[in-house]
Amino acid sequence: MTTIQASGSAQRIGVLASAATGLVDFIQSNGGDADRILGRIGMNPECLNRPTLALDLGDYCAVFEEAAKQIGNDNFGLRYGRQFKPDALGFLGYVGMSSATLGDALHNVERAFPWHQQGSLLQLQVTEESCRLEYQVMHGSIMHKRQDAELSLGMFANLMRHSLGIRWAPDHVLFQHARPEAWYEHCKTFDAPVYFNQPTNALVFKPAVLCQLMPARDARLLALMLDNMSTLTTATSLALDPAQEVLHGVRTQIRQELGLGEPTLEHVAHMMRLPSWTLQRRLNDAGFNFSTLVEQTRRELAHHYLGQSGLALSEVALQLGYSELSAFSRAFRRWHGVSPRQWRQGHAARLRTIS
Repeated sequence: MTTIQASGSAQRIGVLASAATGLVDFIQSNGGDADRILGRIGMNPECLNRPTLALDLGDYCAVFEEAAKQIGNDNFGLRYGRQFKPDALGFLGYVGMSSATLGDALHNVERAFPWHQQGSLLQLQVTEESCRLEYQVMHGSIMHKRQDAELSLGMFANLMRHSLGIRWAPDHVLFQHARPEAWYEHCKTFDAPVYFNQPTNALVFKPAVLCQLMPARDARLLALMLDNMSTLTTATSLALDPAQEVLHGVRTQIRQELGLGEPTLEHVAHMMRLPSWTLQRRLNDAGFNFSTLVEQTRRELAHHYLGQSGLALSEVALQLGYSELSAFSRAFRRWHGVSPRQWRQGHAARLRTIS
């Protein structure tokens, strides 16, 4: 994971404040006290009026959890994401809207996402049968993130509807968290079946829509947005330095390949459009080797997946690229000295204590 300079003085995992555009007004329109909610988290409301400022990602997620609690509406994040228009996302939104096709838009947003938000994963997976736009907050210290997941998929669905029309609906929607009491509102919001306790948060849809033209496509504006976003995030410490950019790209490709089996340096280099020897040299220059990154990524994802109580241990093993649960269990014991089941039980106990 990489860090950014957030609104405080410490180095933190962050997100641009444009992701909270209109939040104060939305809280108040739903009967909440924005000053009280933001105050409980320690977030200055003035920060939300500066869309290029980096907010602490943990605080950002916590604000939506607190708003849902204070207002008494567990679907607060879902409703916020449902009304969030692409242009409100600032640079990231305009990167998508100014792309030539919807497929280009999603790929460009995926490319620019690390500048917009750290400690998270956004990836578009395309096969002949279906596409999955997957989103996850990966940072281990952020445990409560249901509201963020629901609002984020709502935002991405609205970007797709900007091209496909307001009546467009995905084939189905996936969420990592358990099914909430008012789950029917999720089905209504996305106009699609919604499944909970899944390995990831995702919009699943047909590949044919990727060819749809974006109504506001503008190649010059797209180039300007990407250039200015890079410049902006360099100034606010959001950008990755060259070594971090290589590590981020490798980790992203490893995550994408783990569910298919054991990642290889050669295939990751191919996906990054680099000769394998070049990638190996860049990793060496950054002080890493490929096998170490695979193991680190597995450890991070293992914690993430084990935190999803509805996900069977055998499914966790498959998601991490292990052909058998026993192989995953041996690796996990080597990392932590306990079995995956014991770690999950301890994690659940810690969450109950925090709650």
